[in-house]
Order: sequence, then C-alpha cells, then structure tokens
Amino acid sequence: MRRIVITGMGAICALGHDAPSTWKAMAEGRSGIGPIHHIEAGQLRNDAIAAEITNYDPSRYFDEARRALLDPFSEYTLIAANEAIRQSGIRFEGEAGARTAVVIGTGVGGETVRDDLYERLYGEHQGRFHPLSIVRMMMNAPASQVSMVHGITGPAFVVASACASSNHAIAQAAMMIRSGLVDAAVVGGTEACITLGTLRAWEAMRVLAPDTCRPFSAGRRGLVLGEGAGMYVLETLESARARGAEILCELTGTGMSSDAGDIAAPSDIGAAAAMNAALRDGGMSPDEVDYVNAHGTGTAANDSTETRAIHRVFGAHARELVVTSTKPMHGHALGAAGALELIAAIGAVREGIVPPTLNYLGPDPTCDLDYVPNEAREMKVNAAISNSFAFGGLNAVVAIRRTP
Repeated sequence: MRRIVITGMGAICALGHDAPSTWKAMAEGRSGIGPIHHIEAGQLRNDAIAAEITNYDPSRYFDEARRALLDPFSEYTLIAANEAIRQSGIRFEGEAGARTAVVIGTGVGGETVRDDLYERLYGEHQGRFHPLSIVRMMMNAPASQVSMVHGITGPAFVVASACASSNHAIAQAAMMIRSGLVDAAVVGGTEACITLGTLRAWEAMRVLAPDTCRPFSAGRRGLVLGEGAGMYVLETLESARARGAEILCELTGTGMSSDAGDIAAPSDIGAAAAMNAALRDGGMSPDEVDYVNAHGTGTAANDSTETRAIHRVFGAHARELVVTSTKPMHGHALGAAGALELIAAIGAVREGIVPPTLNYLGPDPTCDLDYVPNEAREMKVNAAISNSFAFGGLNAVVAIRRTP
C-alpha cells in the first residue's frame, strides 16, 4: 500500500493569515473569538460573537479581475492552498498536473454572495444581479479556482458533509493516491459562514454560546462560529523522498461512518466506528495514539457523546490520552473545521506541544478525560487522530504519526 505524507500546509483563520501564525496562537492558547464586526449592529443579538478573520484585505492577495470571480470562501482557499504548495515545493508541469487531485470540503459554500443577492432581491427589491454571481457562490468554485491557478488537470471536486467536510475531503484524496489514480493532492477545507443569514439560522437552533466556547467543561453553553481555510499537499512517501521535500507527518489512515440515526443528535456508536476505522486503516492499535484532537464543539450533547465514544474506542488507554478541542481559539468553522484542527495535530506530533482546551471551568460529570485545560502541555506525541462529526450523523476521522 502506498504510504502518504503531508509536505505542505497553509491556513487563514481568526488566529492568523498563515499556518505558522495559526499554530503559534494554538500553542500559546490564544483565542480569536470576539464581537462580530462586519455585520451591522442591531441585526444580531447584542451578545453575538464569532471567530472572524481580522485585518484582512483581499487586495493584498488578488487583483481586481480575480476578485470579481471570488466569494470569500474561495479567497481563503486560494490563500491557504498557495501557502501549502509553496512550502511543499511541488510542481505541476506536464504529467504531474494530470496526476494531482484537488479535493476541498465546505459546508455552506458561497454564503457572502448568497446573502448579498437575497438582500438585493428581498430587502432592496432589485432584480438585477452581478453576472458572475453563480460562479462565485457555487460549491465547486474553490476546487475549480485552485486547479486553474496552478494548472492541476487531475480530478477536482468539492465534498459537502457539513462539519465533517474537510476530513471527508482528506479521506477521498488519500484513497485516490493509494489506488494509484493520482500521485498527489491539494486538499483541505474552507468556510466563510459569518454572514447575517447563517448566523440567524444558527441562532434559531439555540446552540450558539452567549459568552464563549467551553468544550468538555462544566457550564458550557454552546458553540461559536468561525471562518477560514486550511489546505495541505499530500503525496506518496516515495515521491516526497525523491524530491527531497520536508515531510511534516505521515497520514496513516482515515475512517468514515454514518450514524443512520438522528439528523441533529450525535451517536457515540457512530463516532466510535469512524475512529476505529481510521485506526484499522492506518494499521494502528488504540494504545499507539497519544493525542485526540476532538470535535469538541462546546455543546452539552456533542461533548458528552464524544467522550463516551473515546472510551468505547480506547478502553483503559482513554485515561492515558490527552484530548483537546481547539474550537475555543478558531471557532467552529463548519466545513473547514477539520482542516484547521489538523494543524493542531500536526503541530503536536512535530513539536511536542499539545494545544489546550481554553475556557475550561472545571469537570463535567459526563466528560471525564484529560482535556489539557487552559494551558498547553509539552509532551512527546508519536501519533494523533483528529475527529470531525457532522449533523446528519456523518463522521470522518484522520490519523497521523510522526515523520517516517
């Protein structure tokens, strides 16, 4: 079986405009959550918060002609993908472009353009829209943009499975590389979901926290939305060594499952099935894992369910694991969540630092693991898994280990 490694990583989110600054903020336990600035006051409840990308000027990255084609979710994708490709040093000339895939996860797509259209149509009663509105907001736009900018002519598509989208995208790319269909992939997830319509919809579900995100903690009151993108270059171990590329880590396995139960309530059985599948796929035993980057949304149901699932998978070893959620730092970025959280897992195995679970007030009776509360921990991490669990009972897990 072809071994897969990660040779490039890029990001933009509330913690920074690139992967190194994002990881540094995670390792230092800094949060990007705060008041919402780019929605007019009075349109949301007074205590509305999110993890917004700040100090962002798209003109630094794109000329006017390119910006006319891009919703922010595509802008974020290109910024992160360009960084990952630069770090990797991979080239796409000739046959290499046809042997590379682009697979990107997103949960809601071009919400900024969609919100603007509906405001013009229903709020301002204007019937004329920008002629490029469809190509800006369509779900496949980020994959198409990356392929066009870099001349990648292999398979290119978007995976949409709500909050599991990024990890599903990584799994699809890994399977294509293993099968021999392609030799490399540019893969990750993106979301630009901090719009009036999206926030009001999440408010209606009554799962948004009014204060902050507190995964696994007593007194947790819900999730906080975030935005951004995380992108990676995957390739075979043989190819990376032949190029002399720096290897960030090995992608050992991926696991997927469906709860086939409730559209909103999570299942510990389904979550455990995905974790077990990722370990089997990677030929790993549960006791090889040192760190679980949890889905950890900060809702009462999700955190207790995920804790039960971890006990199911790891048994007695669950007490030896460290389990953290980085969502109190970068927010819940929906389809981009797994892609941003993989940065934490990679940082942990490379640098021996486990990012903390911020805002932890104390133990909850249903959450009884070591969540590394409030301060990062230095420890050797040989292997880690990163969990993503979505509405609709869709689960996807990624397993990595230290550079081979």
